Amino acid sequence: MTGNRLAEEFTAYSQWRSGLVKAICDYQSWLSVEELGDAQIDLRIRHLLDLLREDKLNVAFVAEFSRGKSELINAIFFADYGQRLLPSGAGRTTMCPTELLYDPSKPTSLQLLPIETRALNATTTEYKRYPEEWKLIEFDVDSSDSMVEAFREVGRTRCVTVEEATRLGLFDPQDIDDTMNLNEDGTVDIPLWRYAMINFPHPLLEQGLVILDTPGLNAIGTEPELTLNMLPNAHAVLFILAADTGVTKSEIDVWRQYISGTRWKQKGRLAVLNKIDGLWDELKQPHEIETEIAKQLTSSAEMLGLRADQIFPVSAQKALLAKVSGDETLLVKSGLRALEQALSNGLIPSKKEIVRDNTQGEIDDLINNSKLVLEARLAGMLEQIDELKGLRGKNEDVIEHMMTKVKQDKENFERGLQRFQALRSVFSQQSTALFTHLGMESLKGEVIRTREAMMASRFTRGIQQAMQGFFRDLKGQLDKSDVQIAEIKSMMDAMYDKFSQEHGLRPVTPPGFSTLRYLKELSKLERSYYEHFNTPLNMLTNEKMTLTTKFFETLASRVINVFEAINLDVDNWLNAVIAPMESQVREHQLQLRRRLESIKRIYKATGTLEERIGELESIEQGIRGQLGDLEVIRAAISQALMIADQAGLSEQAA
Repeated sequence: MTGNRLAEEFTAYSQWRSGLVKAICDYQSWLSVEELGDAQIDLRIRHLLDLLREDKLNVAFVAEFSRGKSELINAIFFADYGQRLLPSGAGRTTMCPTELLYDPSKPTSLQLLPIETRALNATTTEYKRYPEEWKLIEFDVDSSDSMVEAFREVGRTRCVTVEEATRLGLFDPQDIDDTMNLNEDGTVDIPLWRYAMINFPHPLLEQGLVILDTPGLNAIGTEPELTLNMLPNAHAVLFILAADTGVTKSEIDVWRQYISGTRWKQKGRLAVLNKIDGLWDELKQPHEIETEIAKQLTSSAEMLGLRADQIFPVSAQKALLAKVSGDETLLVKSGLRALEQALSNGLIPSKKEIVRDNTQGEIDDLINNSKLVLEARLAGMLEQIDELKGLRGKNEDVIEHMMTKVKQDKENFERGLQRFQALRSVFSQQSTALFTHLGMESLKGEVIRTREAMMASRFTRGIQQAMQGFFRDLKGQLDKSDVQIAEIKSMMDAMYDKFSQEHGLRPVTPPGFSTLRYLKELSKLERSYYEHFNTPLNMLTNEKMTLTTKFFETLASRVINVFEAINLDVDNWLNAVIAPMESQVREHQLQLRRRLESIKRIYKATGTLEERIGELESIEQGIRGQLGDLEVIRAAISQALMIADQAGLSEQAA
């Protein structure tokens, strides 16, 4: 069977990620064996491993109906099944947003959210927390026919009255296109389902691929969650056009507003001109066909503001046929190879860079912390050895004097510990104040107040003011958080310097933290509101209730997600700030205790001096060995983090 280059490179990416997980697990095991970890370090490593294991690669397909979108998904990802897995044919075959993924904790099944849930103030993301609200259809993964039969459910519709369709936000009596779709009896056909999730163990889905199949451009307007959450956060978006229709006005609007808009990231945004086989005319010469395709590409590129080489001419139907039949010549002619290559070149490397950068900083901090502990332990051990060697040939008075000195050092350090405990208390108070600014309860209260203000407003201006106040207050909370973060950082810098000077602890510079990237996320959401909903036309044509319950609920859900991420990252930062000092203080306290015990033993029995020196020298060698092991582990993780040359990988895949 003809290979899938994108699948092969995604498999290579998954193997890279698995190798990284293994290297970090080896580090975790080593810490446990060498008794160098603690509960906080273990928690940080487990959090890092969970992020890597749960890492997803999201690819969204957007198109007007009858553009061959489902056929393209079949051709790229599911040709190995030997037939069309997703329903594909003339007319509309996908009526609701459909997510293909694999969660081993759930049964192999199709989950369907009833369309009636659109009448309630809850997003599809919120409904994912309540499986009882979804209809479950299980299927046999070993039977393609069973899967095909189950997947047909996503295309089902039902007839309702105009009033019911309007209540659900699926019909606008003022829209000419909607009125033209009325049935003869005055009813309206609407999707039976609001959202679908297909969960099955396809090899790529098992590795973390998530595919989003949107049901036509109209769904983007009726489900704000697609606009504010799913499409902006997709690692790749394929916008499919049809060679026989060119670029329509609605496609231009969607491309500019939802896919290539400046407020969202631009990487991985690709345009596809599908159905080029409709231009394959046996009565024309090959160069004439190529000229016609090139002309269509140029025209489409001009309308979308792209270069012609940024649009990929494809025949999804012929590509699927070629893969199923193993016809390499037809596959090349279909153009799918070039699209797969462009998708993998734009998608896999950028995803790797994100994972690598996020992992690198955290693992460097953890390993450096382990190194600090070992170096402090080694320094303490060398000091003990030097002290004991200095006792050779000394009388009991000298040994007693040495013991008194160590006791004094221990008492001085314990007084320092009192200051540290006071610092810990202030640190805890400062942390509590920080989380007060970022607290989820206060955020949810702000959401409720804004919703009530919008619902109570009689005029458009009141709705606008409520939304403006909502974002202004959120940004104000982030500004207050930055001030609090700066105070914590300054306090910890001073304490690290003081302990370094007074007790010889190694100097450490606590990491910094900024809420800037979360502020940018809020700014993106605010711009989305102004661009799509805060216009005179939208304010006139959208009912206030629809605006409030559909758009605001989705926007508020997205804001809550942003604040949940802030809370998690701030918590990790606070731990990273205090952890090195806690580790060094604990280690220094332990070394002082050991020094005192050693001198006490020698004071009681001077014959044990050489034995004790020998013991400590053996421990010293062990610590040096641990430092060597740690550098080996660091090198292994650095090697695992390295991103292989994508060009070389592509050649291997070819």
